[in-house]
Amino acid sequence: MTSETEFLHVVTADDISARRIAFGRAIMWGSAAVFALTVLAQVLQQNGLAQFGFQTWRPTLYAYLLWASCLCWAQVLLHGERGKRVLFVLPAVLFVVSMVVFPLIFALGIAFSSWNLSSPDGRQFNGLDNLRQMWADPFYWNALRNMVWYTLAIAVEYAIAFGLALLLNAQIYARKFFRVAFLMPLMLSPVAVSWMIGKSMMEIRFGPIARLARELGWSSPSFFGSPEIARATIMIMDAWTFIPFMMIMILAGLQAIPRELHEAAEVDGGSAWRRFWEITFPLMLPVSI
Repeated sequence: MTSETEFLHVVTADDISARRIAFGRAIMWGSAAVFALTVLAQVLQQNGLAQFGFQTWRPTLYAYLLWASCLCWAQVLLHGERGKRVLFVLPAVLFVVSMVVFPLIFALGIAFSSWNLSSPDGRQFNGLDNLRQMWADPFYWNALRNMVWYTLAIAVEYAIAFGLALLLNAQIYARKFFRVAFLMPLMLSPVAVSWMIGKSMMEIRFGPIARLARELGWSSPSFFGSPEIARATIMIMDAWTFIPFMMIMILAGLQAIPRELHEAAEVDGGSAWRRFWEITFPLMLPVSI
């Protein structure tokens, strides 16, 4: 009787021939060399250091796609079955490199350049002039201060989302209803949320939130009348939209924690806070990060 393993042949690193390894290395390093030379030629041409090069960055994009494809193919040729598993992660890594790393390097390059699109001179290196101009600009410090406030607001949103996730993970009445209700803001478009809350509910004359504020003693509730109140209003709108996303991610992590850990800690006399601090919070750090 033929077993199942006779039909499934798993290619391991020991089964790969030397010719296959040589071919895999050739396409991987060859495509990397083509990509590196293309980038070098383009950079030299853009900075006026060489006459050869390309008018646009499109050939560099093609060279990058060639290198990415050859890199994926080479993983299978060089590592067999383990290389196939790498293919599940490698496209995501290449996407991050192309969408995050390359734009970051490009941004660092133009940070030390003067680039006026209406000037025929093109991009000119100007050293630290952009940084000096930025530090002397009051709008920069205002934007930086707003960014600090929004960063602190994210920490508050995370704490609220963690509390809601703990509540919805417990055995409470109508738990499924509250899960759906708390998730509803995530289903709405940010444009719809900004219009519904900013232009409708917070409208200074007829908005229900403005009327409630007048009932509580605020004579002229203008939620966008001053920079401080407008910033707080925007942070509240952002929290109302994105707390459900954090909550559902944390809730999924809480449900993945084995219940036996909490039961064993409870038998050992651990309090609810001690179980949270010693078991729940450390196990939730990978999800939170």
